[in-house]
Amino acid sequence: MTEIAFWGAVELGLVYAFVALGVYLAFRVLDFPDLTVDGSMPLGAATSAVLLIHGVNPWLATLAAMGAGAVAGIVTATLNVRFKILHLLASILTMTALFSIDLRVMGRPNVALLTEDTVLTPFYGLGMPDYYVRPAFCFVLVVIAVALVAWFLRSEFGLAMRATGANARMARAQGVRTDLQIYVGMALSNALVGLAGALFAQTNGFADVTSGVGTIVVGLAAVIIGETLLPSRLVTIALIGAVIGSVVYRIAVQLALSADVIGLKASDLNLVTAVLVAIALILPRLRKKGRAA
Repeated sequence: MTEIAFWGAVELGLVYAFVALGVYLAFRVLDFPDLTVDGSMPLGAATSAVLLIHGVNPWLATLAAMGAGAVAGIVTATLNVRFKILHLLASILTMTALFSIDLRVMGRPNVALLTEDTVLTPFYGLGMPDYYVRPAFCFVLVVIAVALVAWFLRSEFGLAMRATGANARMARAQGVRTDLQIYVGMALSNALVGLAGALFAQTNGFADVTSGVGTIVVGLAAVIIGETLLPSRLVTIALIGAVIGSVVYRIAVQLALSADVIGLKASDLNLVTAVLVAIALILPRLRKKGRAA
């Protein structure tokens, strides 16, 4: 694997770290299996891309992408909380609808951003190669996101959200408005995924309606790998683990695709993904059996 390929994998891992943080909020904090992310990531990419080609400030376009993702999460929460649709089915319905919405937003299957200014534009030409600038920029944003999410989950409102995910009935008995926690949690989760979509579009120079396929699997893989590498009950450690898991996952995928001995091609990406996720799920069980023995 070349140096450029390595830093490209790190960059993509840091972009998907926002997906991992969003998946952690939904799956681990709220205990809400959410497939909306497969739609909210391309929605964030599409929103930011369309605004950028119309001359909107890149940071405002990125915030708008987060807002679009948050709205997608609220739609899923509404279907579940207000209309009592099973959370998994509610997220599938939203994800399916978002595919058409993404096409409406972009007006075509993909939008090129190669000639547009992005949030990264001011940092190019500072004496560093571009393949260093992009991961460094994403790393700074990830550190800020981890700090903010960790602070939020330790706040009174965040503790109520964690209580909702742990035992909703007990939380309601303690006066927690569990419906509100689901709305806010799903909005925050998908806002982070929308941010990932915006950064993906701006770092790669395009937005595509199919870019969200398999996003939930990548997010889950990052969370599970992180929990395997950094097993801890502390929220901050779990969030850091999710970020590390995302980067490790992308490097592992790049190594697998770059290994000539294995003979894999780019078209085998889904196969590599499935195998890595399966390994990440199996290892903790084997570790527990080994300790029990």
